[in-house]
Amino acid sequence: MNAVRMNLERLEIPAADVVLEADVVVPRPACGVVLFAHGSGSSRHSPRNRHVAGELRRAGLATVLVDLLTPLEEHVDLQTGEFRFDIGKLAVRLAALAHWLARHEPTAGLRLGLFGASTGAGAALVAAAAKPALVKAVVSRGGRPDLAGEALGSVRAPTLLIVGERDHVVVELNREAMAKLPGETRLEIVPGASHLFEETGALEEVSRLAGEWFLRHLPRARDAEGEGRDAPGDPGAPEGGGPYGGP
Repeated sequence: MNAVRMNLERLEIPAADVVLEADVVVPRPACGVVLFAHGSGSSRHSPRNRHVAGELRRAGLATVLVDLLTPLEEHVDLQTGEFRFDIGKLAVRLAALAHWLARHEPTAGLRLGLFGASTGAGAALVAAAAKPALVKAVVSRGGRPDLAGEALGSVRAPTLLIVGERDHVVVELNREAMAKLPGETRLEIVPGASHLFEETGALEEVSRLAGEWFLRHLPRARDAEGEGRDAPGDPGAPEGGGPYGGP
């Protein structure tokens, strides 16, 4: 059996009015690409997201782990929490990153999924609503989809909501948000798991569920006609906000 070849790039990607640091890893061949939106107070170095990303790559999916805040913004946010709940800002940057990935080799032509954790799930859903031609699937881990606000009603991408059984408040918030999502949606509650999925086997279950969802909705041969690419323009997205988060 041949080992899967990986192409790793550490990049600085323009996104709206800033440049963001990202780790882009593309297996050869890749059957889709997943862009991660981390939760409040976290970064592309989140051990939970990196674990999930590794499992997705083993399944043949390219992954993009990115810092949604600049180093200066992260420093300010650690002191003040000023940016971590700015769902509108994070969504604009995710939409811009999606726009960029649609034109960057070797991710150009691969269908895109978003994986949002905690507050990042709200931003991922706002970006999905803003870029329906680009975003083909969304997975939320312990997420706050309610932070997407009115944008929930415009999300057409198939959406999987994964929540820990012991994360009681977030379970209810996900149920309420699910009722507002018009497209294909599923809620998976991981038995015995808390908000951070630190229990034995919990994160492995998240990885399995996410992998199955993305493999169901993303794989397709590279699109010679450009399907899944977005027209040039402003990658902006509507704003939202809220009170609860975590890495």
